[in-house]
Amino acid sequence: MVIRLGLAQIDITVGDINGNVEKVLTYIDMAKKNDVDILVFPELTITGYPPEDLLLRLDFIRENLKALEKVAVATKGLETLVLLGFVDYDGEIYNSAAILKNGKIAGKYHKMHLPNYSVFDEKRYFAPGNKPVIIEHAGLKIGVNICEDLWIPTGPINDQCIAGANLIVNLAASPFCVNKWRSRLNMLLTRAMEYSVIIAYCNIIGGQDELVFDGRSMLVTPEGKHHIASAFEEELFVVDVDPFVSTRYNLYEGKRKGYSKVSELETVRLSISGKLGIKKTPPAKPDESRWEEEAFKALVLGLKDYVRKNGFKKVALGLSGGMDSSLVACIASEALGSDNVIGVLMPSEFTSKESVEDATLLAKNLAINKLTISIKEVYHSYLNALETAFKNTKTDVTEENIQARIRGNYLMALSNKFGWLILATGNKSEIATGYATLYGDMAGGIAVIKDVYKTEVYALAKYFNEVKRREIIPKRVFDKAPSAELRPDQRDQDTLPPYEILDSILKLYIEEGLSQTEIVEHGYGEEVVDFVLKLLQRNEYKRRQGAPGIKISRRAFGKDWRMPITNGYRR
Repeated sequence: MVIRLGLAQIDITVGDINGNVEKVLTYIDMAKKNDVDILVFPELTITGYPPEDLLLRLDFIRENLKALEKVAVATKGLETLVLLGFVDYDGEIYNSAAILKNGKIAGKYHKMHLPNYSVFDEKRYFAPGNKPVIIEHAGLKIGVNICEDLWIPTGPINDQCIAGANLIVNLAASPFCVNKWRSRLNMLLTRAMEYSVIIAYCNIIGGQDELVFDGRSMLVTPEGKHHIASAFEEELFVVDVDPFVSTRYNLYEGKRKGYSKVSELETVRLSISGKLGIKKTPPAKPDESRWEEEAFKALVLGLKDYVRKNGFKKVALGLSGGMDSSLVACIASEALGSDNVIGVLMPSEFTSKESVEDATLLAKNLAINKLTISIKEVYHSYLNALETAFKNTKTDVTEENIQARIRGNYLMALSNKFGWLILATGNKSEIATGYATLYGDMAGGIAVIKDVYKTEVYALAKYFNEVKRREIIPKRVFDKAPSAELRPDQRDQDTLPPYEILDSILKLYIEEGLSQTEIVEHGYGEEVVDFVLKLLQRNEYKRRQGAPGIKISRRAFGKDWRMPITNGYRR
């Protein structure tokens, strides 16, 4: 007996229940045409993930339940079994999977393990389930669980396999960060081999505020084989599987005898079709993508969905001739098409001729629209207006920030007038240390490279030029020293440590969780480490007011970083 699985990794929108249902119905029709026996959708398909405080609205919960009924009716007359994520309600709400067959809701499963770390807040909203579920048909047993359930070694998979599960189906919404897919694959292979079971894992794709979901739905087997769907693309991933491979492996290895039963199961008995002699399993292909490719695709998808799902058509950004704005312009043109990107040059008396030339050449190479609006006169109007108030003071960072805020005002005026979404261009190194101006270059609707360190910005820019096989970003942008150009002969490194050192210290503290002492033990000078960490702590108030940014690292500023602004802890 061969079961044809269809893993529907789709791009769904939080709160767009009707739109999500229409997409589900489209994929049900696709599954029918592909003779799929079991069609699996991701976690919380109907509501989108994560729905956050929409879950505190009873009207939202009720609408999601009505939508589930609509999908159930659409399965009438179909041989296909459909597994779909939704929110169940019985006085408490549950992150749930619906088992749909022949027009009816044949069963439900409530997620048992609710993640409450990193970007996850599920314990704020959901009650945990307490009963694993098995779908049974003629000796075939299928365990259904949801995302985090599989990451727990003693989760529902334990009882499902002890009960004889041949196949585990997992509905997932696992956010992207660089190389996370390898961790997922390793975890799934571990579970498959330790329980002698086949696992089908269906993940969503798309951008949702700060998060990006990369898809890469998988089928893994107890002998260590794996098949992976596309990254960052919608797909009905069709794979044929002999579910009794699990039974044969368990008979041979007998691993399940060593596990203890934890809880009672609920059994849903259904008729499931199977075929003989078919083979549509795609060949296992290793994902050899570089981190730059992964990160760039994630940034493109995150921006594309943020713009599309929030109803914008065009974006604009300040184009300075520097590396950060150059990379953001490249990402935007890939995500939205060159016609929908406007680069705004806002030169001052401190802007070099080379920067204007580099920004102009980049705009030409990308074929994006370009505006030039000088800030010189407005800047001097500010200085004249403040002359009395600033009497007997020295020129300092204040005058620099005035320039940045004028540019921010220009960009927001263009946004108001034309409905363009403004892209902030600050990188993670700057945002960490406060080397950015609140209400100035931090102004915007989304900070595209907020989670990309400065050294990584250069690596992604180099990757982009390599992929395009020509110098889209001019060579001089790579060669010249980074500068905000807010005073004569200014260089970033006049204020900050070299970016190679700065980024390494920041990564050790932010993503690895090392203390100041431990970072020094890695070979960095005590004074420079102390200086960097003081900057990081001192600028929390800026980060709290900044635009959301696309998460690509293990720990990003935003939902993933919740430090107090008023903070008396000293390292």
